[in-house]
Amino acid sequence: MNILCAIFTFIATPLVLLFLAFSVLLLRLFLGKSIRNPKYPPVIGTVFHQLFYFNSLYDYQTEQAKTWPTFRLLTPDQSDIYTTDTRNIEHILKTNFDKYSKAVLFSEEMLPNWLELFLSFLRPSRVFDVQDLLMRCTLDSMFKVGFGVDLNCLEGSSKQGSAFIRAFDDSNALVYWRYVDPLWKLKRFLNVGSEASLKKNVKVIDDFVNDLIKRKRKQLAVQQDSCLTDYKNDKEDILSRFLMESKKDPEGMNDQYLRDIILSFMIAGKDTSANTLSWFFYMLCKNPLIQEKVAQEVREVTSTQENGASVNDFVTSISEEVLEKMHYLHSALTETLRLYPAVPVDGRCVETDDTLPDGFKLKKGDGVYYISYAMGRMQYIWGDDAEDYRPERWLNNGIFQPESPFKFIAFHAGPRICLGKDFAYRQMKIMAMALLRFFRFKLADETKNVTYRTMFTLHINGGLHLCAVPRTVANVYILTKLLREKSGKRMYHPIARTIFNQRLNFNSLHHYMTDLAGKHRTYWLISSFRNEIYISDPANVDYILKTNFENCGKV
Repeated sequence: MNILCAIFTFIATPLVLLFLAFSVLLLRLFLGKSIRNPKYPPVIGTVFHQLFYFNSLYDYQTEQAKTWPTFRLLTPDQSDIYTTDTRNIEHILKTNFDKYSKAVLFSEEMLPNWLELFLSFLRPSRVFDVQDLLMRCTLDSMFKVGFGVDLNCLEGSSKQGSAFIRAFDDSNALVYWRYVDPLWKLKRFLNVGSEASLKKNVKVIDDFVNDLIKRKRKQLAVQQDSCLTDYKNDKEDILSRFLMESKKDPEGMNDQYLRDIILSFMIAGKDTSANTLSWFFYMLCKNPLIQEKVAQEVREVTSTQENGASVNDFVTSISEEVLEKMHYLHSALTETLRLYPAVPVDGRCVETDDTLPDGFKLKKGDGVYYISYAMGRMQYIWGDDAEDYRPERWLNNGIFQPESPFKFIAFHAGPRICLGKDFAYRQMKIMAMALLRFFRFKLADETKNVTYRTMFTLHINGGLHLCAVPRTVANVYILTKLLREKSGKRMYHPIARTIFNQRLNFNSLHHYMTDLAGKHRTYWLISSFRNEIYISDPANVDYILKTNFENCGKV
């Protein structure tokens, strides 16, 4: 009997709490004095609406923003206000910055080597997850330069590092789930469900970071005791500097404080650049002409040809002057950030009652959020082609022209604008230039729907699987096509692809060739040894197998 009571209590308790939370929301929705007051942002739903649409949350918010540039979602304890109005965002992040607080919710010199290793993973006909490679590459870079540690995630030799990455990303998503889960505190108390998973992941993160801090302390102690001559250079990383400063205030700068510093740098440096580059390559694959324009700019600005320098030589030749001339690449990266901002939603907590520029009133304790993901898709901000990927919108006579940071909010704005903005652009440009200099990219599966994973940062759900074709090979097709178009004569059948495209599509070769036949009844595939002509035209088949049989022998 006691067991039955315990089971009943275990099941009934969350249901009662859920019913109470729902009842509070209904009371607030129908009895609240300000719910239907036109002076306050319109209420379009409750936290449960976000729960229902969680896997496509940013698209749901985008659809709402098309009708209401500023709106509210009710929670049991407060109102959450969401806005895409640029006047409101400037008001929150600049004009009345002090009224809005952060809500209490919860070596460049190494780059050529990393790029050389990164490129070694790219092989013709081999499918790879570019997001995973970029994540591991940026994490290795950050730990080496920032914390003086060789993590070796890109090589895959660090199982502890790989486990840390998984735990970090999963924790990101699980904490975000709390926003729409009214029972998360109960689940945390009972240590069940998503909260049990989060607890395990946090332990992996803590163990990894605490071990890193301990090893770094020992390393510094040995260097000081031994009076090593290179001690001055070894303490140049960020973690070493903080460890040295912690000796002055061991209580205030304890290991937990140092752990938070490390994780803050990770959030700022790992996800943002890697996510943006992943979406960037996705957009280039969806828009191959834009991919060629970026590659062409790389060749023109760096004055290199397809069969030129090695990766190391190419990367080390990229100067500040070269980077400043990459206006189209800069525009393409910025256009990616407009549509796929690294942080899709960000917000503040209202410290005192206030009124937004659009006339809506806010109360102390309300949460106010600006929806970067939705803002990039609003026609009343960007025009009728707001949802189109068009880097040219950022160019004036070929020169990049920035927009107001309160309109283009990817790097935040106001007093807390991202300090690493210029560095992020610089890192992304160098990596993009090196990859596009040596390879042309295509989606491994053109039919697969690429979506995001709902979390604090905009990850591609399941990764981004691509194929890479060396440009020295791929350009045979491009060059031949250009020559054919310039001649203006159709003396030969159209060139559909090269023999390497057959290799890339080998596992679905017949479907691939069927698709080509749907476009060209007779076409060429360029081979290194001879011309390969494929036909599906009955008249040509009749000519080869009957009319001119003697001229066509068996292959």
